[in-house]
Amino acid sequence: MASSVISSSPFLCKSSQTKDLGFAKPSQISVHRCQKRSISRKIVSVMAPQRSSSSTGSVKTGMTMTEKILAKASEKSQVVPGDNIWVNVDVLMTHDVCGPGAFGIFKREFGEKAKVWDPEKIVVIPDHYIFTTDKRANRNVDIMREHCREQNIKYFYDITDLGDFRANPDYKGVCHVALAQEGHCRPGEVLLGTDSHTCTAGAFGQFATGIGNTDAGFVLGTGKILLKVPPTMRFILDGEMPSYLQAKDLILQIIGEISVAGATYKTMEFSGTTIESLTMEERMTLCNMVVEAGGKNGVIPPDATTFNYVENRTSVPFEPVYSDGNASFVADYRFDVSKLEPVVAKPHSPDNRALARECKDVKIDRVYIGSCTGGKTEDFMAAAKLLHAAGKQVKVPTFLVPATQKVWMDVYALPVPGAGGKTCAQIFEEAGCDTPTSPSCGACLGGPADTYARLNEPQVCVSTTNRNFPGRMGHKEGQIYLASPYTAAASALTGHVTDPREFLQ
Repeated sequence: MASSVISSSPFLCKSSQTKDLGFAKPSQISVHRCQKRSISRKIVSVMAPQRSSSSTGSVKTGMTMTEKILAKASEKSQVVPGDNIWVNVDVLMTHDVCGPGAFGIFKREFGEKAKVWDPEKIVVIPDHYIFTTDKRANRNVDIMREHCREQNIKYFYDITDLGDFRANPDYKGVCHVALAQEGHCRPGEVLLGTDSHTCTAGAFGQFATGIGNTDAGFVLGTGKILLKVPPTMRFILDGEMPSYLQAKDLILQIIGEISVAGATYKTMEFSGTTIESLTMEERMTLCNMVVEAGGKNGVIPPDATTFNYVENRTSVPFEPVYSDGNASFVADYRFDVSKLEPVVAKPHSPDNRALARECKDVKIDRVYIGSCTGGKTEDFMAAAKLLHAAGKQVKVPTFLVPATQKVWMDVYALPVPGAGGKTCAQIFEEAGCDTPTSPSCGACLGGPADTYARLNEPQVCVSTTNRNFPGRMGHKEGQIYLASPYTAAASALTGHVTDPREFLQ
């Protein structure tokens, strides 16, 4: 979709670049909200505190959400993009792939008998290479178990019986979904993880980003990290969400607009009436893929939807923050969501955007529904809804990988709205899909050769995952079309990339 520059806007900073991606005229919206609520939590100034300079009389510059969170975490009253600051970390997450390396660096630098800075602020989640006979992958989990026992890590979601994940009550599954489900995501906090998609947690109004093993080793020992404050891009999405669109369509639309390098080391802040209407899981999908645009982090202003989700999962107090009205944004992008259509990202880049209907002649070999991006409860509900509405059998193998143990249980227990009481599992079975498998990252990043649904041949796959680079899901000649659960399910029914409106209207 072409973009046009708007000459003026009632709330833009002078330094901002504004692009209108669908509106006939600028929308009158406020980015900072939620002042009208009676809830028992401390609100950290919707408008930044102002103070006069004794020499100039100027007022304090406003800050964005990310700047406020980092200012508080660095014990400063003000930060600006480009500042290098020491940040206090609230939560550090690691998993089976990076955890052994992070703990190894920690021990090398701090000593074999050193203790972590806070065993209750470290979350260890095996999820990547779990259900495999690969001995090195299995050993990674064993190493993490040894470290967690030695350090008395409170939140280690272990798995010992690989034959039946249900025999492991502590096992969760995909880290980014489990973090939210287990109450580790809270507005206003700093959450770091040894995984690039840690940015998913920005959906809760917190600063969340991925870090490397070396940084994680330092955080393990000190609880601090040196960060450069990123500038913020703002994405304003307004309009009623069409029934055939999902958050995956929105983020693929945005990435296609700005490119995979368009937000390099920048915050992507999402606001607007469409964002306010999204569920938490859909907001997670949106923030999940900011890293595919090069973003440092994504963030959404917390509201009643956020608070209801968080407070049902944790009693830890939190302090939400909001961007000031006079905060500086390096660019504003506006979308009229009511005018958008289902899209896909064609091989081999997440910004290779195309309308789903434009790819109707692309023959596919399989469909994959899963991952931190597209393996949540609502993702499976959406796929089941479309399959039920179609009343047909899939024409290609359709693999289902719930993100977590809770999602797996939901697939078998929750009735799909409008389906006469049928569950997702029942609908999937009737449509001829593969039986939902053990929760994990699965084939999203390829994995060992025996990983369920791995692309071991040069096939064409429509997937609800997040990356489609060569070799991402296994075979280096495989072709991956990134899509929403609706589009993935529709494509499974036809054997071609298919616009879900063929079955939802």
